[in-house]
Amino acid sequence: MSEYHNSVLLKQSVDALMTNPSGRYADATFGGGGHSREILSRLAPDGRLIAFDRDADALANAPQDPRFTLIHNNFRFIHNYALIEAPDGLDGILADLGVSSHQFDTAERGFSFRWDAPLDMRMNVQGAKTAADIVNSYTQEELERILKIYGEVDNARKLAQLIVAARAKAPIHSTGDLGNAVAGALPSFAEHKYLAKVYQALRIEVNDEMRALEKFLQGAAKSLRKGGRLAVITYHSLEDRMVKNFIRSGRTDGVEEKDVYGRSAAPLSPVGRKPATPEESEISSNTRARSAKLRVAEKN
Repeated sequence: MSEYHNSVLLKQSVDALMTNPSGRYADATFGGGGHSREILSRLAPDGRLIAFDRDADALANAPQDPRFTLIHNNFRFIHNYALIEAPDGLDGILADLGVSSHQFDTAERGFSFRWDAPLDMRMNVQGAKTAADIVNSYTQEELERILKIYGEVDNARKLAQLIVAARAKAPIHSTGDLGNAVAGALPSFAEHKYLAKVYQALRIEVNDEMRALEKFLQGAAKSLRKGGRLAVITYHSLEDRMVKNFIRSGRTDGVEEKDVYGRSAAPLSPVGRKPATPEESEISSNTRARSAKLRVAEKN
């Protein structure tokens, strides 16, 4: 559904992913279903596709196709389902790590500072912790840590101090409250870019995104058959670094493990020397694609 989300690097990712039209595939981040529909359009009648999404809003986008199953769960559990759906191994797994346009554009979800809305940011609205819970309960040191690590925010300490000072006067419940709290730290020349980093940091913490990605990569490597492919689209340096490290070494920290003969124990090998990026024509029609990178690997 294009109004829900514009799929990024659609043709490039599915071209790289699909090696067997009769194979078993997984779309780990269903969203609006654009990648899933493209995969289904290329699948033979005996092919199979499973997809995952933890956002209940995405379930309404499921195509009615007997070859397709949509699982309402976090992609970190992919291996549990692959053991049932494809016990001989999946032929390909695709993950688009971007937040869907629908989530950004639905004010009450609290993913964007464009509106004054509840400070939520949960991808699964049944989750226990919201962004408001974080800014109101984390210590100054904890806030500084997530802003620095997950948002790569300049002056993270000052920002954390401003949040703590503001909440001492009144709880921070909305995006507007947060904007007022951090206004003194915003650079006049790049206010929106700075706020985007703040929101990225909070969103990652709310949804435990880095840990979920690590678990997903480990599960994906176990779930692929020999020669099966993993295609991952990233949007910021933290997740791209984790994917790159895992493909190279089998670990998200990049520390390569070797067997007793000195051979790499990495389960995957990269396909191509560099990640694919969107063409200018795609970026001009969808500015959210600007930072996207596609990395592809094959199971050893």
